Amino acid sequence: MLEKPEAKASWLAKVSNRFRKGGKLQPFRLLRQDIHNLRQRYVSDWTVFNQLVVASAVYVFFTNILPGITFANDLFVLTGESWGTIEVVFSTGLCGLIFSLFSAQPLTILGVTGPFSVLAENMYKLCTNNFHVPFLPVMAWSLIHSAWMHYLLAIFNAHDYTMQYVTDFSADIFSLLNSVIYFHKASLELKRNHDNVPFDAFLYSIIGAFGTCLMAIFLSTALEWKPLFGRIIRMGLAEYAAAISIIFFIGVPYMGELANLDHERLSIQKTFRPTSPARVTFFVRFWEVPLEWVFISIIPGAIITVLFYFDHEISSIICTVERYGVKKPGGYAWDIVLLGTTTALCGILGIPPANGLLPQAPLHSESLRHWVEVDDEDDDSDTPLTTSNPPQSATSSPSTSSSSTTLSSPNNIDAPRKKKLVPRVHEQRYSSLLQSALILVFISPPFQHLLGFTPTSVLAGLFMYMGYQSLSVNPILPRFFELLSPPSELSPLPNPQISRWAVHGYTVTQIVLTGIIFGVTLTVAAPGFPVIIIILVPVRLWIMNRIWGRETLRYVDGWACRPGKPEDSEEEKAAREEAERGSGGDGTVSASENVGEADVERGLTLTSSGIVTEGVREKQS
Repeated sequence: MLEKPEAKASWLAKVSNRFRKGGKLQPFRLLRQDIHNLRQRYVSDWTVFNQLVVASAVYVFFTNILPGITFANDLFVLTGESWGTIEVVFSTGLCGLIFSLFSAQPLTILGVTGPFSVLAENMYKLCTNNFHVPFLPVMAWSLIHSAWMHYLLAIFNAHDYTMQYVTDFSADIFSLLNSVIYFHKASLELKRNHDNVPFDAFLYSIIGAFGTCLMAIFLSTALEWKPLFGRIIRMGLAEYAAAISIIFFIGVPYMGELANLDHERLSIQKTFRPTSPARVTFFVRFWEVPLEWVFISIIPGAIITVLFYFDHEISSIICTVERYGVKKPGGYAWDIVLLGTTTALCGILGIPPANGLLPQAPLHSESLRHWVEVDDEDDDSDTPLTTSNPPQSATSSPSTSSSSTTLSSPNNIDAPRKKKLVPRVHEQRYSSLLQSALILVFISPPFQHLLGFTPTSVLAGLFMYMGYQSLSVNPILPRFFELLSPPSELSPLPNPQISRWAVHGYTVTQIVLTGIIFGVTLTVAAPGFPVIIIILVPVRLWIMNRIWGRETLRYVDGWACRPGKPEDSEEEKAAREEAERGSGGDGTVSASENVGEADVERGLTLTSSGIVTEGVREKQS
């Protein structure tokens, strides 16, 4: 039967409405909004600089460059020496520097990822073994095609009809997955040590790995050692815990009889030139391929686009979730344009492209997090009212340890009005800029030589510490502990309609799904695992609400990119929209948000340096 003209006209009208002003597919709608937000916030991003920012930059530097070198060693083998240490360090530093200066969300950290390494391996095998075409020019064309695909995603507001529906259910699974991956990487490093060094050196590598991790965890609690040492020393030990531990265990193998052991160290390059002997400069003559491969490269370009888009978007979402108290709006569309640009640039330079990293991005936010105490009515966050320490999970990072320690005394609260602790992150560009600049410095031969002193056991310990840091702030962990606790030992739930067993079932579901996705990352299908995370979004919205009750889902889940929860009633949605309109919540930066870290908050404010100020919270510098 032919379609009726009226139905066809109605369908065409609906499609055309999506491209009109205000429609989801209106070209450049999100880009214009993001550029406006970027202009509003940019100056205030350079007004915050303190020792916590420096400590964060040092911490992210180590958690970025050392794992990156591990991927470089893998790429060296998997791509027939086309890429090595120098290319990975160059890409990580260059792309990170560009994003720290021009991105709309500077909390996101960039680097070369494991899934892309798997994809590059498969492309190399196809190019050399099956089609007999040069790998780097084909990869360059694939990345150039990926760039214009990124542009199209941004122009037609892809974020609105993909990531706007992501909830904490998927984000927490992705965060837990990355914790598991880093613990797994630590075990792989130790296994590699077992295969490559004598047994005595392997035994020390176990000591070095666990020593690096445990020392970093121990030092991160230094602010709780009062009255041992002075406040400045305790604060320095806590905020530079990972750096101190790494440097200490880099030096230990050179002491005494340990120096005679055959330690395995990071493989580095001692000249500033491409790894491949056939290359002289960092430039690919990408036009020297058969014409048909210019078009065939569109296929891997599309795969790279899907991988990078989901990876980067989820990374940006997780580093700005509610528990970090991020106040300034980001710019997903603008950052995707910037990501497309750096992807094409990396292809032309003949280096692997970088995109959003997990868990480095949320660990960056965690290292910048501090707690402030405000009047209950002065803050619009959903943080519970409290006059005691911040949540214990928050004390895993140096910044939160600093805050929680000083706030532990009730004497800090002398106002009669109710107070509550709310998390805040130093939203600035210095930490990202500094860590990227430091990484870029290490492409020079003298600094490459310094990296060569690092035992791989230290890298295994760093992986364990990163896994611990990411796991300790994941909401799944406390709910898992509740699962193991007797009901009589648990505090009552806030609503009698919430079922304790339903909460346990929700938690077990997240853990099981994490295990399934982790199994996928160990196969050749690993590059597609972000797509599985996205598939969980409709599963959560259309299936899980038929299994769990409304109040239970409201208790354990919420939107990851916007206020509210999927199970909110129409009255609650209307009230929130009205409140957003009243506070300028139209997606742009309001007057109060524009000042960023200098935003005015009444009550007691605790800075990362332990200074308590009363009345108006002043800009930290």
